[in-house]
Amino acid sequence: MNLIKNTLPLFPSSLDEVIRRIENVDPISYGRTRNYVDGKVTYLSPYISRGFTTTKRILDSVIRRGYKPAQIEKFIQELAWRDYWQQVWIAKGSEINTDIKNPQTPVNNYGMAEAIYKGATGILAIDLAIDDFYNTGYIHNHIRMYIASLSCNLAKNHWKLPAQWMYYHLLDADWASNALSWQWVAGSNSNKKYYANQENINRYCYTSQKSTFLDIPYQAFSGIETISILEPTITPIFTTSLPPAEDISIDRSLPACIYNFYNLDPAWRTEIKANRILLLEPSHFKNYPVAKKTIQFILKLAKENIDKVQVFVGEFQDLLATYSFNSLYFKEHPTTEHYEGIKEDREWMFPVKGYYPSFFSYWKKCKKQLSNL
Repeated sequence: MNLIKNTLPLFPSSLDEVIRRIENVDPISYGRTRNYVDGKVTYLSPYISRGFTTTKRILDSVIRRGYKPAQIEKFIQELAWRDYWQQVWIAKGSEINTDIKNPQTPVNNYGMAEAIYKGATGILAIDLAIDDFYNTGYIHNHIRMYIASLSCNLAKNHWKLPAQWMYYHLLDADWASNALSWQWVAGSNSNKKYYANQENINRYCYTSQKSTFLDIPYQAFSGIETISILEPTITPIFTTSLPPAEDISIDRSLPACIYNFYNLDPAWRTEIKANRILLLEPSHFKNYPVAKKTIQFILKLAKENIDKVQVFVGEFQDLLATYSFNSLYFKEHPTTEHYEGIKEDREWMFPVKGYYPSFFSYWKKCKKQLSNL
């Protein structure tokens, strides 16, 4: 059995390393192999999610190297999914925290299968991936779908808590992408549920397991009532450990640029002198908790790449009450709606905004822009 296991550090914090990774993207191989656990995926998702780079910059880099849009449409489409989920979050706001289109059914509980939490499902590829996930903060997109399917459609857990578990440990934690993808698998954001059987898992994960509870034809899934190993549930509690609050030094003659969990862009507003502040709001992390590994990752990204950045642990209103600013800049995001100051747009691949009920209705509009690349 040739089971692929990650053993190398996946996510450097150096801007030069990230740029090198962008410049080495092979969009054709990506489109052909992305579903395999050793496929030519980009490993750029944490940098996109953290706003360290953008889908547009990645696409621009690929186009500059001579690839034609028609050659790499699958690659562009997968980047567009990220922008699409963000557009849904902008349009729907907190509605994405609930069953957004259809009630998930059936739901037996609002906990999480203990076997998934412990990586003890008996499906070797999934259990190994969960073990790796706790160590690296990364999990292959195909395996994310496998886990969500086990949880929502076989264990019949409501999607919300298991989705929070995955978000908590992901370095690329993006609540829109994560929550809406889990709902897509569970059928609450799609017209049907997603299933994967053992044959599918063996193919893409290089395993050869037989006689598991997934070693069945697809038509048999509709008749499954319970899977005994998935029945015990737990309700994990997720908390975020932020660094201790410390005073920061402000030059009142300069504007302030506010960075946060979704904006760590080292290229943002570099043309001006400014107070550069990474704002870590306890209220944000109470609503969207993440693991210590993720906090360490964002602190490294910020401190190594944003000139003279200072970290403020507290609420936005605490920042305003404590310090005076000439002016204040921040980037638009659903989690920054309470900020005050000069709001700037994020960078998107295509000028297609607003809510579309399906990705492919959104993609249809984006596809018309490909000739402009």
